[in-house]
Amino acid sequence: MTEVQIGIAAALEQFPPAESVRLAALAERHGFSGQMAADHFQPWVPAQGEASFVWSVLSAIAENTDGDFGPGVTCPSFRFHPSLVAQAAATTAALYPGRHWLGIGSGEALNEHVLAGYWPEAPERVRRMLEALDVIKKLFTGKDVKHNGEFFKLHTMRLWTMPDEPPPIYVAAAGPYTSRKTGELADGLITPGASLEKLAGIVDNFSHGARKAGKDPDVMPKLLQVHLSWAETDEQAWKNAIDQWPNGGMKFPKADIRSPFDFEQMAKLVRREDFDGRMVISSDPDVHRAALQKFIDAGFTRIYLHNVGRNQEEWLEVFGREVLPKLTA
Repeated sequence: MTEVQIGIAAALEQFPPAESVRLAALAERHGFSGQMAADHFQPWVPAQGEASFVWSVLSAIAENTDGDFGPGVTCPSFRFHPSLVAQAAATTAALYPGRHWLGIGSGEALNEHVLAGYWPEAPERVRRMLEALDVIKKLFTGKDVKHNGEFFKLHTMRLWTMPDEPPPIYVAAAGPYTSRKTGELADGLITPGASLEKLAGIVDNFSHGARKAGKDPDVMPKLLQVHLSWAETDEQAWKNAIDQWPNGGMKFPKADIRSPFDFEQMAKLVRREDFDGRMVISSDPDVHRAALQKFIDAGFTRIYLHNVGRNQEEWLEVFGREVLPKLTA
């Protein structure tokens, strides 16, 4: 697999930080290429049980692996001011040249509303993110920056610690407008696994935005995050999905829900059929391989997998042996 990179999405909502670092190293030994780590202040549901600070864990992962890594994704406009995110990413890239990428998104109340301020609706959240992207790009020049925008203000300041090359910035996008602006303004795209029809629309909008800015969308990174459930039996795979990742079966926007305990109550309504078309749940590695191959054939050659169960060691071994070698670009 010279042209396809399959990494893992480190679920910091589910595992203590030291365990996440150990699993990252184990994944690399089984042939996985890199790490996407979730930036969560709270887990989705209480049963997941963890929410460590992503920047601390990323550095520890980097010390114990050799592949690429980044936050998938962080929000640079509520808990964190964009200047702080820029400083964190620049320092990380200086420590690990050529390996770190910065993934940003518009945020979810579960993580960002912990500051208890006004929580805006989606259009404003997207405007905040795009302005934050502009601030971060200015700071990544290493020059003095002034900014007086709709949401953020900077007096004359600069990043004093900079890598030789700033890390690429990838934006999480799934809607038409955000996908177009991502192609226009960012270095690449992050999007979650979905139907091939929906993904085609996202990529088309991304490409339209990239061409508008004079860029070639075919060479721009397109990162796909895929949640799945594999276990030794189908029944256990289903149990893992429903117990550990019921949010995968929630067919509604989740960005305005503020508490894991609210998610827990909603999870009681999730049924098996709610996962149809949203997650592959199977004990058969070849079923998962076929699903992943379709994403690769659709043009996604950087995919980060999250097996939602606690059975990480078995999953990494089985997929490293029976799935990764059979995927082709």
